[in-house]
Amino acid sequence: MSPERISGVLLHVTSLPSLGGVGDFGPAAYGFVDFLASAKQRLWQVLPLSPTGYGSSPYSALSAFAGNPLLISLEFLARDGWIARDRIDHLPEGLPGHEGPCDFGAAFEKKIPLIEEAAANFLDNASQEDRLRFQRFCQDNVSWLTDYAIYSVLRRRFDYMSWNEWPAEFARRQSDALTSLMNDSGRDLAIEQVVQFFFTEQWSALRAYCADRKIRILGDVAIFVSYDSADVWTHPEIFELDEELHPIRVSGVPPDYFSATGQRWGNPLYKWALLQENGFDWWVARIRRALTLYDQIRLDHFRGFEAYWSIPADDPTAVNGQWIKAPGHALFNRLKEIFGELPFIAEDLGLITKEVDELREYFGMPGMRILQFGFADRGGHLYLPHRYVENTVVYTGTHDNNTTLGWWRNDATEVERTNLQTYLHRIDTDTDVVSAMIKAAAGSVATTCIFPLQDILCLGSEGRMNTPAAATGNWTWRFTLDALHPEAATKLAAIMEMTDRDGYQKPIEGQAAGGPTDEAYLRVREGSQA
Repeated sequence: MSPERISGVLLHVTSLPSLGGVGDFGPAAYGFVDFLASAKQRLWQVLPLSPTGYGSSPYSALSAFAGNPLLISLEFLARDGWIARDRIDHLPEGLPGHEGPCDFGAAFEKKIPLIEEAAANFLDNASQEDRLRFQRFCQDNVSWLTDYAIYSVLRRRFDYMSWNEWPAEFARRQSDALTSLMNDSGRDLAIEQVVQFFFTEQWSALRAYCADRKIRILGDVAIFVSYDSADVWTHPEIFELDEELHPIRVSGVPPDYFSATGQRWGNPLYKWALLQENGFDWWVARIRRALTLYDQIRLDHFRGFEAYWSIPADDPTAVNGQWIKAPGHALFNRLKEIFGELPFIAEDLGLITKEVDELREYFGMPGMRILQFGFADRGGHLYLPHRYVENTVVYTGTHDNNTTLGWWRNDATEVERTNLQTYLHRIDTDTDVVSAMIKAAAGSVATTCIFPLQDILCLGSEGRMNTPAAATGNWTWRFTLDALHPEAATKLAAIMEMTDRDGYQKPIEGQAAGGPTDEAYLRVREGSQA
C-alpha cells in the first residue's frame, strides 16, 4: 500500500497573535488549528518548545526537557481559576497585546510574574484532584524536573549568569549546598514545578484538540544543547568539559561556499563513548520526553549523528575543526529497541555524504527538500520535484529561509529567476511565484509537504522568521488577528484535493460506495469535528 500523502504548515507557537506579547497556547492557537482543519492540513510543525536564553532562539535552550513558560496562556490560567481575570484584563504597561512582533523582553519581565502568581495560587488553593494530577506529573518527570527547578531558582538568584559563574558549591552541585537550597527555597522550587505542570497541561489539551481534527504535531529536537543549560549543569560528565567545567571542544560546521571560516556554534560536544556505554540513557530520556510532546520529530542537524565537526573551544572560528565519527547506528538501534518504529524526519540539508544518506535510509527516515534551493544550477536539482522519492518531506522554505515571496523579490539571482520560469512555466506576477511553488510541492511524489504559514499568506521579507548568523531581529514575527482569511483555507484545501493530500482514501476493491471510508471522507469535507 502506498504511504499516505499529507500536507502541513510550519508555524512556531510564538508567532500566534496571542495576548501578552508572545504567541502561546491560548485561544489563537485553537483558531489556527481550526484553520488547518478547514484547509485540509494534517500536520502542524513547530520549532522547539524549550525555554530560551539570550537571543530568544528556540535552538538555544535552557533545557532540552522543560517547556517555555512564555507559551503558557494567561487567558486559560484565568479561565481555570488560577489567577483573577482582572489581573490580565489590563496587562502591565509595556507588555504588548495581540498585535505586532514578539517582545520577549517585556513578556519575560511582565508575563512571567503573572504565571508565577498563578502557580502560587495553585499551591495554596488546588483541589485534591488537581494536586493528584500535579503529583503524577512530578513523578512522571522526576528524571529532569527537580534539577530544572533548582537550576531555574539558582539562575534567578545569581542574576541570570551562566551556571559556571555561580559560586563553586552550586556550579559543582555540592550535595550540602543543594540540600540547603531545597530546605530554604522549597516554595520557589514548587512554583517552578507548577509552571512546568501548567505548560504540559495546556499543551496536552491543545494536542488533543489537534488529534480530534486528525492533525498531528511535528516537533523539533536539536542535536546539541546549550552550555548554559540545566542539561550541562546537571550532567557535566556526559559532555567534553575540562576540570574547570569549561568546554574542551565545541560544535559547528566547516568552511564552505557560504563562509570562509565556517560556523562556530559553540555547543559543548557529547562524550559519545560514555553515552553508548550507558545505553544512551540520556538520549532515551530526551526522546521519551519529546514523544510526550510531539507525534513526529524532526532531528535538526541529522548529519551530526553520523559525524560531527569538532572545534577547539579556544578557536574563534570553525576553520581548525575536524570530523569525528558519531555512533548514529548504535543510538538509533537503541531508540528503536525502546520505542519501536522511529517517527523521525532527518534534517539532511547542506553537504551530505554517502554515509549520512545510508544512516538515514537504513532507519527509513524521510529526508528534506527545499524548493528554493533547486534553481541555482544543476547541482541544486536534487531539490526539484522530478528528483524526489516518496519518502521525502518537501518544503517551499523553512524558518531559516526568506519567505518565498521575499526570496523571489530580494534574494533570487537572475539565473534562479530564469530557471524557475522555465521549470514552473509562465509566471506573470510575484504572487504567482508563491502559488506555483506551493502547487509544485503539493503535486510532487513526496509523501509529505509542508508550507510556512508566511507562504500561505503570501508575505514578503517582513514575514521572515530567522536569518542565520544575524545577531538581532530574529524569531519575532507574528501574524495578525485578521490574517487567516477563509478564502486562504479554501484555496489550500482545493490544492490538497487535487494532489490527493486531503485524507481521502479510495474505497478498497469490492467495498460498496458509501462505506466507512467514504463516510470518513465526507466528514472531513464537511469540517466535522467528529
